[in-house]
Amino acid sequence: MPKLLTALLLLVEGALSPPLQAVEVDTLMKRVDALWRGESSHATLTMKVKTQRYARSMKMEVWSKGKERSLLLIREPKKDRGIATLKVERNIWNYLPKINRTTKIPASMMGGSWMGSHFTHDDLVKESRYQEEYNSSLSFEGERDGVLIYEVSAIPKPDAAVVWGRVVMTIRQDTLTPIEAIYYDEEGAKVRLMQFDQLQQIGDRTVPMRLTLTPEDKPGESTIIHYQQIAFDLPIEEQRFSLRSLRKRR
Repeated sequence: MPKLLTALLLLVEGALSPPLQAVEVDTLMKRVDALWRGESSHATLTMKVKTQRYARSMKMEVWSKGKERSLLLIREPKKDRGIATLKVERNIWNYLPKINRTTKIPASMMGGSWMGSHFTHDDLVKESRYQEEYNSSLSFEGERDGVLIYEVSAIPKPDAAVVWGRVVMTIRQDTLTPIEAIYYDEEGAKVRLMQFDQLQQIGDRTVPMRLTLTPEDKPGESTIIHYQQIAFDLPIEEQRFSLRSLRKRR
Protein backbone atom coordinates (compact mmCIF):
# COMPACT_ATOMS: atom_id res chain seq x y z
CA MET A 1 0.00 0.00 0.00
CA PRO A 2 1.18 3.54 -0.75
CA LYS A 3 3.19 5.45 1.83
CA LEU A 4 1.84 8.58 3.47
CA LEU A 5 2.22 11.61 1.25
CA THR A 6 4.59 14.32 2.44
CA ALA A 7 1.86 16.88 1.90
CA LEU A 8 -0.35 15.15 4.44
CA LEU A 9 2.39 15.16 7.05
CA LEU A 10 2.59 18.94 6.75
CA LEU A 11 -1.01 19.13 7.98
CA VAL A 12 -0.04 17.88 11.45
CA GLU A 13 0.87 21.16 13.12
CA GLY A 14 -1.24 21.03 16.27
CA ALA A 15 -4.34 23.03 17.03
CA LEU A 16 -3.47 25.83 14.59
CA SER A 17 -3.54 23.50 11.57
CA PRO A 18 -5.88 24.68 8.79
CA PRO A 19 -9.06 22.63 8.23
CA LEU A 20 -8.67 19.55 6.07
CA GLN A 21 -10.01 19.86 2.55
CA ALA A 22 -11.97 17.05 0.86
CA VAL A 23 -9.01 15.76 -1.10
CA GLU A 24 -6.90 15.73 2.06
CA VAL A 25 -9.57 13.77 3.97
CA ASP A 26 -9.47 11.17 1.18
CA THR A 27 -5.69 11.01 1.52
CA LEU A 28 -6.04 10.59 5.28
CA MET A 29 -8.47 7.68 4.84
CA LYS A 30 -6.16 6.17 2.26
CA ARG A 31 -3.47 6.26 4.95
CA VAL A 32 -5.79 4.46 7.39
CA ASP A 33 -6.66 1.90 4.72
CA ALA A 34 -2.96 1.18 4.22
CA LEU A 35 -1.84 1.24 7.83
CA TRP A 36 -1.53 -2.51 8.50
CA ARG A 37 -0.54 -3.56 4.98
CA GLY A 38 2.07 -1.58 3.07
CA GLU A 39 2.88 -2.79 -0.45
CA SER A 40 3.14 -6.17 1.27
CA SER A 41 3.19 -7.37 4.87
CA HIS A 42 3.83 -10.35 7.11
CA ALA A 43 2.53 -10.53 10.68
CA THR A 44 1.98 -12.83 13.63
CA LEU A 45 -0.94 -12.12 15.94
CA THR A 46 -3.36 -13.51 18.47
CA MET A 47 -7.13 -13.27 18.38
CA LYS A 48 -9.11 -13.63 21.61
CA VAL A 49 -12.87 -14.05 21.41
CA LYS A 50 -15.18 -13.67 24.40
CA THR A 51 -18.89 -14.39 24.20
CA GLN A 52 -21.58 -15.29 26.74
CA ARG A 53 -21.12 -18.97 25.85
CA TYR A 54 -17.36 -19.40 25.40
CA ALA A 55 -13.91 -17.85 25.29
CA ARG A 56 -11.22 -18.90 22.83
CA SER A 57 -7.77 -17.81 21.75
CA MET A 58 -5.92 -18.39 18.47
CA LYS A 59 -2.43 -17.65 17.18
CA MET A 60 -2.17 -16.75 13.51
CA GLU A 61 0.24 -15.85 10.76
CA VAL A 62 -0.84 -13.45 8.02
CA TRP A 63 0.62 -12.42 4.66
CA SER A 64 -0.72 -9.69 2.38
CA LYS A 65 0.12 -8.12 -0.95
CA GLY A 66 -1.58 -4.83 -1.63
CA LYS A 67 -5.20 -4.81 -0.47
CA GLU A 68 -6.42 -7.43 -2.92
CA ARG A 69 -4.55 -10.47 -1.62
CA SER A 70 -4.16 -11.89 1.85
CA LEU A 71 -3.63 -15.28 3.44
CA LEU A 72 -4.33 -16.07 7.09
CA LEU A 73 -3.09 -19.31 8.64
CA ILE A 74 -4.02 -20.55 12.13
CA ARG A 75 -1.05 -21.93 14.09
CA GLU A 76 -2.72 -22.62 17.46
CA PRO A 77 -4.65 -24.19 19.10
CA LYS A 78 -3.71 -27.65 17.88
CA LYS A 79 -7.29 -28.58 16.94
CA ASP A 80 -7.46 -25.61 14.53
CA ARG A 81 -3.87 -25.75 13.25
CA GLY A 82 -3.67 -25.45 9.47
CA ILE A 83 -7.08 -23.83 8.95
CA ALA A 84 -6.51 -21.07 6.42
CA THR A 85 -8.44 -18.23 4.81
CA LEU A 86 -7.46 -16.85 1.42
CA LYS A 87 -8.74 -13.55 0.06
CA VAL A 88 -8.20 -12.58 -3.58
CA GLU A 89 -9.95 -9.36 -4.54
CA ARG A 90 -13.55 -9.83 -3.28
CA ASN A 91 -13.45 -13.61 -3.08
CA ILE A 92 -12.78 -15.66 0.06
CA TRP A 93 -11.94 -19.34 0.44
CA ASN A 94 -11.58 -21.34 3.64
CA TYR A 95 -9.38 -24.43 3.85
CA LEU A 96 -10.08 -27.15 6.45
CA PRO A 97 -7.11 -29.52 6.76
CA LYS A 98 -8.95 -32.23 8.72
CA ILE A 99 -11.14 -32.97 5.71
CA ASN A 100 -8.69 -31.57 3.13
CA ARG A 101 -11.39 -29.36 1.68
CA THR A 102 -11.41 -25.84 0.23
CA THR A 103 -14.71 -23.97 0.25
CA LYS A 104 -15.55 -20.66 -1.41
CA ILE A 105 -17.74 -18.48 0.82
CA PRO A 106 -21.02 -17.70 -1.03
CA ALA A 107 -22.58 -14.25 -0.95
CA SER A 108 -25.35 -15.53 1.35
CA MET A 109 -22.79 -16.39 4.07
CA MET A 110 -20.62 -13.27 3.91
CA GLY A 111 -22.35 -11.82 6.98
CA GLY A 112 -21.57 -14.90 9.05
CA SER A 113 -19.03 -14.99 11.86
CA TRP A 114 -15.42 -15.71 10.94
CA MET A 115 -13.96 -18.43 13.20
CA GLY A 116 -16.51 -17.70 15.92
CA SER A 117 -15.36 -14.08 16.30
CA HIS A 118 -17.31 -10.83 16.02
CA PHE A 119 -15.69 -10.24 12.63
CA THR A 120 -17.50 -11.46 9.53
CA HIS A 121 -16.31 -12.74 6.17
CA ASP A 122 -17.67 -9.47 4.78
CA ASP A 123 -15.24 -7.58 7.05
CA LEU A 124 -12.34 -9.44 5.43
CA VAL A 125 -13.49 -8.51 1.93
CA LYS A 126 -14.43 -4.90 2.68
CA GLU A 127 -11.40 -4.05 4.86
CA SER A 128 -9.11 -1.34 3.53
CA ARG A 129 -11.75 0.05 1.17
CA TYR A 130 -12.86 3.29 2.84
CA GLN A 131 -11.58 5.38 -0.04
CA GLU A 132 -13.36 3.25 -2.64
CA GLU A 133 -16.64 2.50 -0.88
CA TYR A 134 -17.34 5.70 1.11
CA ASN A 135 -17.55 9.46 0.76
CA SER A 136 -15.64 10.85 3.74
CA SER A 137 -15.81 14.30 5.28
CA LEU A 138 -14.33 16.02 8.33
CA SER A 139 -16.98 16.25 11.07
CA PHE A 140 -14.74 17.55 13.88
CA GLU A 141 -11.20 18.87 14.28
CA GLY A 142 -9.68 19.86 17.62
CA GLU A 143 -9.03 18.57 21.12
CA ARG A 144 -11.02 15.81 22.73
CA ASP A 145 -10.08 14.14 26.03
CA GLY A 146 -6.74 15.96 25.92
CA VAL A 147 -5.81 14.66 22.45
CA LEU A 148 -5.84 16.58 19.16
CA ILE A 149 -7.95 14.58 16.73
CA TYR A 150 -9.64 14.51 13.36
CA GLU A 151 -13.13 12.99 13.33
CA VAL A 152 -14.10 11.69 9.90
CA SER A 153 -17.63 10.63 8.95
CA ALA A 154 -17.79 8.10 6.13
CA ILE A 155 -21.07 7.63 4.24
CA PRO A 156 -21.42 4.79 1.70
CA LYS A 157 -21.36 5.80 -1.94
CA PRO A 158 -24.72 5.28 -3.71
CA ASP A 159 -23.57 2.16 -5.55
CA ALA A 160 -21.46 0.67 -2.70
CA ALA A 161 -22.45 -2.82 -1.53
CA VAL A 162 -21.74 -2.24 2.17
CA VAL A 163 -23.71 -3.12 5.29
CA TRP A 164 -23.05 0.07 7.27
CA GLY A 165 -25.10 3.22 7.04
CA ARG A 166 -22.23 5.32 8.42
CA VAL A 167 -18.80 4.89 9.98
CA VAL A 168 -17.34 7.60 12.26
CA MET A 169 -13.59 7.33 12.77
CA THR A 170 -11.50 9.29 15.26
CA ILE A 171 -7.83 9.79 14.23
CA ARG A 172 -4.94 11.24 16.22
CA GLN A 173 -3.41 14.33 14.62
CA ASP A 174 0.12 13.65 15.88
CA THR A 175 0.52 10.11 14.54
CA LEU A 176 -2.36 9.92 12.02
CA THR A 177 -3.48 6.66 13.57
CA PRO A 178 -7.10 5.75 14.39
CA ILE A 179 -8.31 5.80 17.98
CA GLU A 180 -11.74 4.33 17.39
CA ALA A 181 -14.33 3.62 14.72
CA ILE A 182 -18.08 3.57 15.41
CA TYR A 183 -20.30 1.63 13.01
CA TYR A 184 -23.97 2.54 12.48
CA ASP A 185 -26.71 0.70 10.61
CA GLU A 186 -28.88 2.22 7.89
CA GLU A 187 -31.33 3.54 10.51
CA GLY A 188 -28.57 5.37 12.36
CA ALA A 189 -28.36 2.99 15.33
CA LYS A 190 -24.91 2.23 16.74
CA VAL A 191 -23.98 -1.39 15.99
CA ARG A 192 -20.38 -1.84 17.11
CA LEU A 193 -17.23 -0.11 18.29
CA MET A 194 -13.64 -0.73 17.20
CA GLN A 195 -10.88 0.67 19.45
CA PHE A 196 -7.20 0.94 18.55
CA ASP A 197 -4.32 1.22 21.03
CA GLN A 198 -0.80 0.08 21.99
CA LEU A 199 0.90 2.24 19.36
CA GLN A 200 4.27 1.11 18.02
CA GLN A 201 6.62 2.83 15.58
CA ILE A 202 7.41 0.51 12.65
CA GLY A 203 9.53 2.13 9.97
CA ASP A 204 7.82 5.30 8.79
CA ARG A 205 4.44 4.55 10.34
CA THR A 206 2.88 4.37 13.79
CA VAL A 207 0.78 1.23 14.07
CA PRO A 208 -1.86 0.34 16.70
CA MET A 209 -0.86 -3.18 17.72
CA ARG A 210 -4.19 -3.98 19.43
CA LEU A 211 -7.71 -3.80 17.97
CA THR A 212 -10.75 -4.39 20.17
CA LEU A 213 -14.16 -4.98 18.56
CA THR A 214 -17.26 -4.85 20.79
CA PRO A 215 -20.84 -5.39 19.57
CA GLU A 216 -23.42 -2.92 20.86
CA ASP A 217 -26.15 -5.55 21.36
CA LYS A 218 -23.97 -8.06 23.27
CA PRO A 219 -22.65 -6.46 26.48
CA GLY A 220 -19.48 -8.04 27.80
CA GLU A 221 -18.56 -9.68 24.49
CA SER A 222 -15.51 -8.75 22.42
CA THR A 223 -12.94 -9.85 19.89
CA ILE A 224 -9.37 -8.62 20.44
CA ILE A 225 -6.63 -8.81 17.81
CA HIS A 226 -3.13 -8.29 19.18
CA TYR A 227 -0.17 -8.09 16.78
CA GLN A 228 3.04 -9.64 18.11
CA GLN A 229 5.09 -8.48 15.14
CA ILE A 230 4.46 -6.99 11.72
CA ALA A 231 6.86 -6.15 8.88
CA PHE A 232 6.12 -4.24 5.70
CA ASP A 233 7.23 -4.12 2.05
CA LEU A 234 8.76 -7.58 1.98
CA PRO A 235 9.26 -9.69 -1.16
CA ILE A 236 6.31 -12.11 -1.16
CA GLU A 237 5.79 -14.43 -4.11
CA GLU A 238 2.48 -14.12 -5.98
CA GLN A 239 1.88 -17.88 -5.87
CA ARG A 240 1.43 -17.76 -2.10
CA PHE A 241 -2.06 -16.36 -2.75
CA SER A 242 -3.31 -19.25 -4.90
CA LEU A 243 -5.74 -22.09 -4.16
CA ARG A 244 -2.99 -24.63 -4.79
CA SER A 245 -0.76 -22.93 -2.25
CA LEU A 246 -3.67 -22.68 0.21
CA ARG A 247 -4.02 -26.49 0.32
CA LYS A 248 -0.29 -26.93 0.94
CA ARG A 249 -0.14 -24.70 4.01
CA ARG A 250 0.68 -26.42 7.29
